[in-house]
Amino acid sequence: MSNIVVGISDLNIGKGSDVLVTYALGSCVGICIFDPMTKVGGLSHIMLPSSTLNNPGAVNPMRFADTAIVMLIRKLEAAGALRVRMKAKIAGGAQMFSAIGNSSLANIGARNVEAVKKVLAQERIPIIAEDTGKNYGRTVHFSPGDGIMHIVSANKGKWDW
Repeated sequence: MSNIVVGISDLNIGKGSDVLVTYALGSCVGICIFDPMTKVGGLSHIMLPSSTLNNPGAVNPMRFADTAIVMLIRKLEAAGALRVRMKAKIAGGAQMFSAIGNSSLANIGARNVEAVKKVLAQERIPIIAEDTGKNYGRTVHFSPGDGIMHIVSANKGKWDW
């Protein structure tokens, strides 16, 4: 068993007893995708909904829902996971900037969640668990071997999906 840290605008995969961890999900979204038969799974930590918002090619594609999820799926397939068996769990997308009002920055968490759901639907990967929205940050620990997404919040405690 090894802990694999996934940073902001990053993604990685693991197998069996590996644990993928990402910290400080505020308005960002953590996307866990796994194949329960091969016990191969991955975690992506996205910051923004769409790569079309910035100059294409000038930024890290793992920062955006529309590009990172596709990259993660390809990496999982290369490790032996089958798309038809893949399932997803998502967390994050909090409204961390409510003092700003109704600006695009204030609702970036909701926009991130919407974009993640749209891409997963396009890729035909069902979301089987979700802990999104609200106004607090989260840390996600994901175990590909059993598909459990363990969430820790400084203000709200711990729970599993």
